[in-house]
Amino acid sequence: MSFASEVKKELTTLIVHPEHARAELSALIRMNGSLLLQENFFILNIQTENASIARRIFSLLKDTYGFRSEVLVRKKMNLKKNNVYVVRLKQGAKEVLADLKILDGMFLTIHVSGDIKGNTQKMKSYLRGAFLAGGSVNNPQTSRYHLEIYSTYESHARDLADMMNSYELFANILERKSGWITYLKSAEKITDFLTLIGANISRFKFEDVLILRDFRNSVNRLQNAELANMNKTVDAAARQLEDIRLIKRVQGLESLPEKLAELAKMRLQYPDMNFKALGEILPSGKISKSGINHRMRKLSRIAQEIRSKK
Repeated sequence: MSFASEVKKELTTLIVHPEHARAELSALIRMNGSLLLQENFFILNIQTENASIARRIFSLLKDTYGFRSEVLVRKKMNLKKNNVYVVRLKQGAKEVLADLKILDGMFLTIHVSGDIKGNTQKMKSYLRGAFLAGGSVNNPQTSRYHLEIYSTYESHARDLADMMNSYELFANILERKSGWITYLKSAEKITDFLTLIGANISRFKFEDVLILRDFRNSVNRLQNAELANMNKTVDAAARQLEDIRLIKRVQGLESLPEKLAELAKMRLQYPDMNFKALGEILPSGKISKSGINHRMRKLSRIAQEIRSKK
């Protein structure tokens, strides 16, 4: 099961207040519903490929309005041949659509009604229904964070974005070939949206993956930094040995001041030892890491002078 399917399955188990159920139904019907007129009666069909969502619509219609619908199942006519579930409401279809402000007289409305857009709790429920109807979200284990809700009409996509942005989610809309999407790209905003619509278990799973990824990235950065430091140390030691061997070959270490000669001999003897350890074993007495570094720079300058004379 995909992460998006897990989120939707969790959402279909939520118990909501009747007023919030109306807002959720409003989104599900507006986005996935179709209206037929048969023998002077309206027939409402609400289509989905998710059995849990079909059961959710059936229950919300029954619990909220008392109307019994029927669920039809058929095979989708494509290579995957998934099941398509149609929740069909014959009795009371017109009354339900009018109550949800989807039907105004004989005309279907596209915009989200003002009583939903002006109510914090109803907006959350509408967004939950919209995600159930046309939403998807990438698995957080991928490197690309993306949550979107598909709408047929641009005006509806903008309504969704406006509602999301009233919660500071920074949603945007984008045109697709057959419609529009309202989308989020930030991992933080996706987790906020999941919390908003009531998918708390899914939010925790999403955050767990983010925390684990952040931990792994931190470990990798630390390892890379340590490796880079090791490489720098190895390169520096190689240059020091090259300088000392050049001095020894051209003019002999005896030509150096006593302290420099002592350090040069110890570096040749212990080529892999770091400055701190090297400073602790000098025959003439311990000196600090910065003291070793200062003397090494002097040896480097002497080697450079030799090179410049060639």
